Amino acid sequence: MLHLGLGSFHRAHQAVYLQRLIDAGDTRWHLAGTNIRPDMADVVQALAAQGGAYTLETVTPQGARSYQRITAIREVIPYAPGLAAMVARGADPATRIVSFTVTEAGYYLDSAHRLDPSMPELAADVGRAQRGEAGETIYGAVAAILRARRAADAGPVTLLNCDNLRHNGERFRAGLLAFLVAAGETELAAWTQQHTTCPNAMVDRITPRPPPQLRARVLAATGVDDAAAITAESFIQWVIEDDFIAGRPAWETVGVELVRSVQPYEEAKIRILNATHSCIAWAGTLAGLSYIHEGTHNPAIRQMAYDYVTEDVIPCLNRPGEPSPVDLPAYRDVVLDRFGNPAILDTNQRVAADGFAKIPGFIAPTVRERLAAGQSIDAVAMLPALFLAFLQRWHRGELPYAYQDQGMDPAVGHAICAAADPQAALCAEPTLWGDLAGDARLLAALRNASRCVAAFLAAPVR
Repeated sequence: MLHLGLGSFHRAHQAVYLQRLIDAGDTRWHLAGTNIRPDMADVVQALAAQGGAYTLETVTPQGARSYQRITAIREVIPYAPGLAAMVARGADPATRIVSFTVTEAGYYLDSAHRLDPSMPELAADVGRAQRGEAGETIYGAVAAILRARRAADAGPVTLLNCDNLRHNGERFRAGLLAFLVAAGETELAAWTQQHTTCPNAMVDRITPRPPPQLRARVLAATGVDDAAAITAESFIQWVIEDDFIAGRPAWETVGVELVRSVQPYEEAKIRILNATHSCIAWAGTLAGLSYIHEGTHNPAIRQMAYDYVTEDVIPCLNRPGEPSPVDLPAYRDVVLDRFGNPAILDTNQRVAADGFAKIPGFIAPTVRERLAAGQSIDAVAMLPALFLAFLQRWHRGELPYAYQDQGMDPAVGHAICAAADPQAALCAEPTLWGDLAGDARLLAALRNASRCVAAFLAAPVR
């Protein structure tokens, strides 16, 4: 397997499942890893120096720590312009799966989930593909691998998403084919349709940025001075549609759920875990808190998250005659317990990022379905109200950290906040709401929720 994106999440999740197989005696598969941009150069260099090995620290909600040496990554490919080594590994017939971890904004999709070729980075990659070069987006990188793979007659390959995009396999596949057509590579697009599969998948494990004290903690616990150590919660989950065109590891023997359809699991995770995570991060930042666990233990913030899930999400996912295979109330409670883990030290800064991708992906579907059923959206409206208050602090330069949002044009964000009626401007933004933009019911609910947010912020320090 070749994985694109050697960040902490991949190393705390996909690599761990493969390690379980290796530890059980199944050594038929291993990972090669690389980045498609010159990110995390120090970490990649440390991994390469350690032969791809690193230490994973896991922490239970009760604070019990354990340490595991992960050796599933056997090849670390350093970034280099042109990505020649990555392409060569991807074009090798021995490579049967190309997997990747991409942020929501990194798919360059519009509000209708179609590829948006007007985005500058994507347009630049279309130009590179026209010249037969590898690109810096996931489409440009994968296209280069497939181009070389077709030329080498290397056989079929599975393209496997390992991230939070809803319907990630099918949306990536549609975006990739649209990218190839835009680049004039119609023959490669036809080859891709025949020689690849793109299973939908759902991944879950809270994996914060490694804190400064982690290296010393690992050294004290294991005797290993590990420059590439990572930390994560003890909970882990992976659900994949079993649609692999060139074989796969026996993941079902080590806890991976291989299913016919990942959708109900995906919806539960995205709407309950991911959206609630953002809710707590935005509210916690506004309340002057630094970490997710602090907000989760704040009674007012926890109640916002609990009400959002209970009043608006669960009725959407557990309809009469269409029960969810997930025990949604139990999942809600497990999620809040996980977020309250004080040992994880997950920052509001990390989780609050990319609001312009998270509102349409995580939050708008619940708004849309509740409105279509003629139901209240008072609980879910708290989330965009929190985001607007958060965005206004960003606009005024009052956030305690640098806000990163790949899906937001900063001029658009500033214009919303500077408008005579910021609430109406936020509700009218099609990037966030698609066909709901300007809906009077959405605006009314946001106005009411914004009053609740103002009352929350005016309350004594909690």
